[in-house]
Formats: sequence, structure tokens, C-alpha cells
Amino acid sequence: QVQLVESGGGLAQPGGFLRLSCAASGRIVSINDMNWYRQAPGKERELVASISSTGNKNTADSVKGRFTISRDNAKMTVSLQMNSLKPEDTAVYYCNAGIREILRPGWRDCWGQGTQVTVSS
Repeated sequence: QVQLVESGGGLAQPGGFLRLSCAASGRIVSINDMNWYRQAPGKERELVASISSTGNKNTADSVKGRFTISRDNAKMTVSLQMNSLKPEDTAVYYCNAGIREILRPGWRDCWGQGTQVTVSS
């Protein structure tokens, strides 16, 4: 079974920082785009940042200049460095990736279980 497991969430003060990590495991042939989404209470899930297998990055305007996405293809991991955190960054953050598994056709849209990020003084 393919799994995405996030780590690194928690409580931070406004202006502080956190680093989220997500590791893929299983019988994986290749991974396409790797993404971070977030969902705040009462709001829809939104795309925060994405990175292609070749390293092309996109970042939401709301976090541009503060959040940085990176990935390690050899380790099948994606990270999100979050600096200058604001209370409005409070949300559950989800890792997402398009994954091709061994002996299975096509790409699977895989999600992690989510990790809580709370920004509060």
C-alpha cells in the first residue's frame, strides 16, 4: 500500500516558523507533482504549494515569500518550510502526490492524514 505520512506540525507563535515533512512509502515506480494543501475550520481545502518532479514550484499568493516547498526524489519526500507565520495560517495541512505503483496502471491521487498547524500567541 502506498502511504504519505506527514510530520512537523504543531503550535507556533506569530512570526515564528515550522517545517512540515511528508514521506512516501510503498511499491512506488514514480511520483509526479507533490503538493501541500491546507484546510482551515469552515473553509474549503486550498492548494498552498506544489513542486513537479523536475523541481518547478508554484506557491499560493497568500504564502508567497514566506513558505518554501522542496522535495528529495531519492528519498521520496516533500517539505514545506513555513516562516513568518500568521494566525491565518492555522489549518490542517495535507500532503498530496500523484503516484504510480508497481504493477498498477495509471496514477493514483494519494493523500496524507493531515497535520495540525496552529499559529497563536
